[in-house]
Amino acid sequence: MKDQIPQQYTGGQLDTNALAEFQDSAQAADFYEIAKERLLMVSQWWEVCEVPLSTFTLTDLSGRTLTRPAQIGDYIKINIPGPGTSAGEGYDWVVIEEITEEISEDQKTLSLRARPCANPVNSTDQTAHFFEPSASSTFQVKLRGKVVSAEEHGRNEVPNVHTENTLDNIRNTFVGWTAKLGLSYPQWKSLVKGLVKTA
Repeated sequence: MKDQIPQQYTGGQLDTNALAEFQDSAQAADFYEIAKERLLMVSQWWEVCEVPLSTFTLTDLSGRTLTRPAQIGDYIKINIPGPGTSAGEGYDWVVIEEITEEISEDQKTLSLRARPCANPVNSTDQTAHFFEPSASSTFQVKLRGKVVSAEEHGRNEVPNVHTENTLDNIRNTFVGWTAKLGLSYPQWKSLVKGLVKTA
């Protein structure tokens, strides 16, 4: 199976996971379908998270909220605690660049990878996120035997401090470095636990 997680070559990285184990593989296979749906319904992540620290809204190129499962090319508008960016009109933005499901004899894996991007609803091409576009977040749901797991893998996390807005640079420095130091871990741990929550 192809590794859907980009190689780490600069900045910080973060890995978190959670799992649920079942009595037999049939139960696990059924739950895998539930976990897949939870992952793709981005606008419902705040409900999935046990401790929702941020809100995530799936949008199209025009910024309209989408309530369907995520697709490649969709955007995620993120509202984190504290002030947002000027470029993002108060939000951080990522674009979904990859969604794949790989199936082998002993494992199934659904991967969704997102990357910082410009705010799609304004004319600037400045990255509207506290990390540079080199960063990525790969979310995965896996089925292996009687176990369903959920994972988040952050790679190449470098604070976005070269925008045209000084206040954005200061804000991104603070948010980016706190995330790099691991303070984003509770958010992603809460999400992956929620993706495989059975009760």
